[in-house]
Amino acid sequence: MASSLIGKVREYLPDEVNLVERAYEFAAQAHRGQRRKSGQLFLEHPLRTAMALADLRLDADTIAAALLHDVPEDCGITLKEIETKFNPRVAKLVDGVTKLNKLTSRVETEEIRSKLQAENLRKMLMATAEDLGVILIKLADRLDNMRSLGALPLDKRLTIAHETLEIYAPLAHRLGIWRIKWQLEDLAFRYLEPEQYHRVARLVAGKRVERESFINEISQILCQELDKASIKNKVFGRPKHIYSIYQKIDKYTAQGKDFNDIHDLFALRVLTNSVSDCYKALGVIHSLWHPIFEEFDDFIANPKDNGYSSLHTTVIYNTTTPLEIQIRTYDMHQVAEYGIAAHWRYKEGKADARFDKELAWVRQLVDWKEELDSEEFLESVKSDVLSDRVFVSTPKGEIKDLPKGATPLDFAFRVHTDLGYRCIGAKVNGKLKSLNYILKNGDVVEIIAGKKDRGPSLDWLNSELGYVKSSHARTKIRQWFKKQERGQCVATGKQIWDKEIKRLGINLNNVDKAISSFGYSNPDDLFFALGCGSLSVSQIALKLNTELESAQEGIGLLPTPARISPVGIKVLGVGDLLTRLANCCHPLPGDKIIGYITQGRGITVHNRNCLNIVNEMEKERLIPVEWGNVEQVYPVTVQVDAWDRVGLVRDISAIVAEEGVNLIGVNMAPQNDNLTSLDFTLEVKSAAQLAKIISKASVVWNVISVVRKGGTDVNPETSSGQ
Repeated sequence: MASSLIGKVREYLPDEVNLVERAYEFAAQAHRGQRRKSGQLFLEHPLRTAMALADLRLDADTIAAALLHDVPEDCGITLKEIETKFNPRVAKLVDGVTKLNKLTSRVETEEIRSKLQAENLRKMLMATAEDLGVILIKLADRLDNMRSLGALPLDKRLTIAHETLEIYAPLAHRLGIWRIKWQLEDLAFRYLEPEQYHRVARLVAGKRVERESFINEISQILCQELDKASIKNKVFGRPKHIYSIYQKIDKYTAQGKDFNDIHDLFALRVLTNSVSDCYKALGVIHSLWHPIFEEFDDFIANPKDNGYSSLHTTVIYNTTTPLEIQIRTYDMHQVAEYGIAAHWRYKEGKADARFDKELAWVRQLVDWKEELDSEEFLESVKSDVLSDRVFVSTPKGEIKDLPKGATPLDFAFRVHTDLGYRCIGAKVNGKLKSLNYILKNGDVVEIIAGKKDRGPSLDWLNSELGYVKSSHARTKIRQWFKKQERGQCVATGKQIWDKEIKRLGINLNNVDKAISSFGYSNPDDLFFALGCGSLSVSQIALKLNTELESAQEGIGLLPTPARISPVGIKVLGVGDLLTRLANCCHPLPGDKIIGYITQGRGITVHNRNCLNIVNEMEKERLIPVEWGNVEQVYPVTVQVDAWDRVGLVRDISAIVAEEGVNLIGVNMAPQNDNLTSLDFTLEVKSAAQLAKIISKASVVWNVISVVRKGGTDVNPETSSGQ
């Protein structure tokens, strides 16, 4: 393997290959006799890591650092020695990767692990802002570690696989490195969902001959037509990989379709010599087959932020079969496969405007590090950078990518912070839209700006109103209020207190209770927090109601609630709160949930689609909540409608038992014509566990339907769950 690495580097860096040779010899000596948990020689890991980077045709320093990246931690060799034997940059790259390894190797509680993950990501992005080589080494390192993950205990395998799918694969995607991205996704998916992974793999294998025959037929037709048009070309199939196919199957299943309805498991890719030939090829394709114009994207005229350029079109073949086709030049193809690494070369002391633009999102995140704590930073990265994206444009055609679900307000803050502050309206595709309108791919967005001194509205921070999706926009809005004159914020906060608190049922003659509850020293501090947006009315009402309830319980005025879940539910911005699960909809871990502030009885947790919540008029009583550490069981009722027969209850009860779920009650209500309706009350751990039971029960002989009950009452204040 070493000779293959040296040979590959010599092909494109003949004058610098000596550095890589010396790094290999040094690493071989340092790791002599060491083996990994899989039994492999330790040296094989840095060699494979370096080979992956050589495949990206990276510089000699980065490849040398990849060979040496485990030497300080595992061999007791100092960074000073590495700097002396090689150069300062190699040592700095090794140092950056080593620090990341130390963070991820610590085993702590889940809460601490989450904070370490956030700090790890923060450090990695800070290092990337200085030198892209750090993150490229780390991605190659993670890819090789995923290939040998089976040697680790199950809990570590799952932790690493989850982190890979949540952080590293999206990072590779954000950098445009498709070749690494899809491998990380498939490997992580294999360990996280082994049954689903092998199911998809079998489905794909079963259709392989049919798909390849189809692609060969189409390719020959297209090649002939492009040749007739004197367009030099290369046409080949583009395979979709296991995880992406799984996501597509999931989407199709929700639409009532199955695997056989997925026609684009293999798409076509056309490579040409020039941009003009790309557009000529597009014309040929559209003359051959009918195009679906809604599926057309021109990423040549408007490249993505990671440098990706291509023409995307979907056509209908033989009147029924949709066919995806990507058209690009050979240079564009290199960028599409290798992303930013395809044209990145480290040049010390030399600025490169192109890469400054492509890495602007990294530097922006580094700027946030002083504004956000670790958990907020991790959430910002996940929602604003690593999440699914939507691509929209300015009226001048400049593409802006935003997190999926973004609004015109998110767009305004993405263009410029000041534009966000002055935003009073928006036009989408030439039509006026509300500021909480959810943008779609291809939308053209025009922001209507007001006077310069207008400033944002506090309503924009209310998550239930849906004005902003991105953490970036929320942060900037909060900053604006914090920067306003203290007197103005205090006055605003006082108005909010006088107007809203009483309406929420808080019966207090003064603010002393609120001041002590939140640790403020005087009323002005409390009003300032309210006025600048760092504290919400809902948080105050919730905290005061809970403390009042606790005090009343202490003197026996109120009964203890039937269900209290202080550990299983997290309430945004407030801790130690009394919470209970609504009996009207019986939310389960995995469901999307929302909190409802009651008068004097803490908060009740509902499903987001519960009719009580949908029809609730006092939206200010709603507060964001999420599932925390939920190691307990939850009661839920499942209604089974079926044709009655001997053994029906036995068969369904057996399915419940197979899933390790406790059955605590069965009620039967005979209907007409031998129909029966049975209510099974179960104690389950999550919505996912319940979904398995429903899925299996649905195929039992004579069963007509199986549904989860709940969510039909329409008065949250009087519901028995509150």
